[in-house]
Amino acid sequence: MAFEGYTQETLDFLWGIRFNNERSWFLAHKQDYEAHLLAPTRALGEQVYEALHAAFPKEPFLLKLSRIYRDARRLHGNGPYKDHLWFCVRAGGEDWTGRPTFYFEIGPDYYSYGMGFWCPRPALMAAYRQGIDRHPEELSRLVRQFNKQDIFTLAGPEYARSKGETTPLLRPWYNRKSINLQHDVPLDDRIFSPELAQDVINGFRSLMPFYRYFDRLCASTAEA
Repeated sequence: MAFEGYTQETLDFLWGIRFNNERSWFLAHKQDYEAHLLAPTRALGEQVYEALHAAFPKEPFLLKLSRIYRDARRLHGNGPYKDHLWFCVRAGGEDWTGRPTFYFEIGPDYYSYGMGFWCPRPALMAAYRQGIDRHPEELSRLVRQFNKQDIFTLAGPEYARSKGETTPLLRPWYNRKSINLQHDVPLDDRIFSPELAQDVINGFRSLMPFYRYFDRLCASTAEA
């Protein structure tokens, strides 16, 4: 099924679950969830995945769609349901941490997509910085191209203390605990359009050099 856009019913459900986060409300609106949030998010994910697979057939991509149910072990006073839904496209197994991952997420008042390199082991980020120290040219080339566009921004937590010095160009990238290249905006009319799928596809394709850069980093540290 091709993605046809989200609807006002999508937003109504997302706002509803945010403010009525309990089992009775969810069960009364489960059909709304399945028809207006789950189904279009799955359709969007499948369309994006198929386009990436066609463009990069040698990449072992997998598509994963999130569940709306929170992990009961990690509620921490929150309700049993999430007020957002996401999908991701990536290689590897079940563990999404410490590997480059394309993602899309929608909540009641925002949507976001991009490429994340989340929760990598400290040793992996140490190898990342060593790679910059020894061979800064490759990442410098990618960053110069990144700085010419205005869709994605660099985000991610930084270490409180500097991990070292590098060039002014790479300094914003050097001291990160993790990397997120994100397009994160308040909801607009674009979410109601089928063209959102092509926006996400184009965005992911433009970030593919970064995906491969971090994927090679993961492979090199796994072999070490």
